[in-house]
Amino acid sequence: MLFWILVAVLTAAVAIVLLLPLLRAGRDADSAEAHDAEVYRDQLDELQRDEAAGLIGRAEAELARAEIARRLIAASGHGQAAPEAAASPASERRRNRLAQVVVVVLLPAIGLCLYLLQGRPELPAQPLAARLAAPGNDLNILLAKAERHLAENPDDGAGWELLAPIYARNGRLEDAANAYSQAIRILGGSTERLDGHAETLIALADGVVTEDAREALEQSLALDAQNPRTRFYLALALEQEGKRAEARGAFEALAKDSPAEAPWLPLVNRHIASLGGNAAGQGAGQDPARAENDAPGGPTEEDVAAAGEMDAQGRQQMIEGMVDSLAARLKENPDNFEGWMRIIRSYVVLDQRRAAEEALALALKSFPPESDNGRQLLALAGELRITAGGDGQ
Repeated sequence: MLFWILVAVLTAAVAIVLLLPLLRAGRDADSAEAHDAEVYRDQLDELQRDEAAGLIGRAEAELARAEIARRLIAASGHGQAAPEAAASPASERRRNRLAQVVVVVLLPAIGLCLYLLQGRPELPAQPLAARLAAPGNDLNILLAKAERHLAENPDDGAGWELLAPIYARNGRLEDAANAYSQAIRILGGSTERLDGHAETLIALADGVVTEDAREALEQSLALDAQNPRTRFYLALALEQEGKRAEARGAFEALAKDSPAEAPWLPLVNRHIASLGGNAAGQGAGQDPARAENDAPGGPTEEDVAAAGEMDAQGRQQMIEGMVDSLAARLKENPDNFEGWMRIIRSYVVLDQRRAAEEALALALKSFPPESDNGRQLLALAGELRITAGGDGQ
C-alpha cells in the first residue's frame, strides 16, 4: 500500500508541475485582453475631454471615436468586426484545456498501464551499496566495484591492467585505452600492456595504426623482437603508409617465423598476396575467409560479435573463458610472470579465492619468494588478502 501511495503522490506532483504553465497561459491571455480593452476605454474618455475643451474638432473627434471603438470591439472579442481575432483566443483556450486533460488523465493512465504490464512491485529493494557488496555474477556490478576501488586508489596498476582488456571486450574502447595507459604509467611497459594499448588505439581509429599506436608497438618490439602480434601491426602500419615493398618484406618475415598452425598465418598470407608476394603455406585447417579479425593476440570474429550482444551472465562466462584460456597458457609456459599476476587478480575479482591461492602457489614454484618476482607475487597476495594454498584471510 505504501508503494501505491508514493506513486500517487509523485504522479500528482508531476501533474501539478506540468499544469502550472498551462493555467498561467490561460490567465495571461485573459489578462492581456482585459488590459487592451481598458486602454481603449481610457482613450475614449480622453478624446471626450479634448473635444469638450475645444482641442479637437467635432468631425475629427467622430473619426477618432469610431476607430477607437472598432479596436475596443476587436479586443473584447465581440461582434463581427474582427472574426479572426475573436476566434483565436477561443481556439487557444480549447487547446489549453485539451492539454490539461492529457496531463491530468491520459499521462497517468498510460503510465499505470505500462507499469502493470512491465513492473514488478513485489521485488525487494536493491540498494547500490548492497549490490556492490555482493555483486554475484553481475559483470556491471563487478566493474562498478573495481572502478570505485580505482577511484579511491588511482595508483593500483594491477587493477588498471585487469580492467583494460575487460573494457576492450565490452566495446568501451576509450576506457580501455585509458586503463592501459594508467597501467603502463604505474607498472611500466610490458609486451602485453603495450600491445594491448596499441591494439585499442587502432580499434578507436577504425583499424588505422596511429602514431601513438606505432610508438607503443615499437616499445614492445624492443622488449620482444619476435612477438608476432607486434610485428603484424608494424607491418600493417607500413602497408597503410604506402610502403608496399617494406610491408611485404615484414609480412613475409613474420610468415616465415610463424608455425604452420599459427591462427594469424592466413591473414598474413592475404596481406602478402595483396602486396604482390607469394604467400607461405597456410596453417592446417585454416580458412582464409575467417581470418579477417585473427590478428596475433587480437579478438576473434566471434569475440567481437559476442561482446555487444550477450547479457550479463554471458559476459561473465566470457570472462571466465578468458581466465581459463590464460590458465591453460600458464600451464604450458609457467615462466610468464605477467600472466600469473593477472590470473591471480582475475580469480579474486571473480570471487574464486581458492583458485587464486592455488595459482599463487604454482607461481611461487616458478618464481621463489626470495626473487624479485616472487616478492611482487607476495605483495600482491597481501593486497588481495590471500595466502599460497591456504585459506583467504
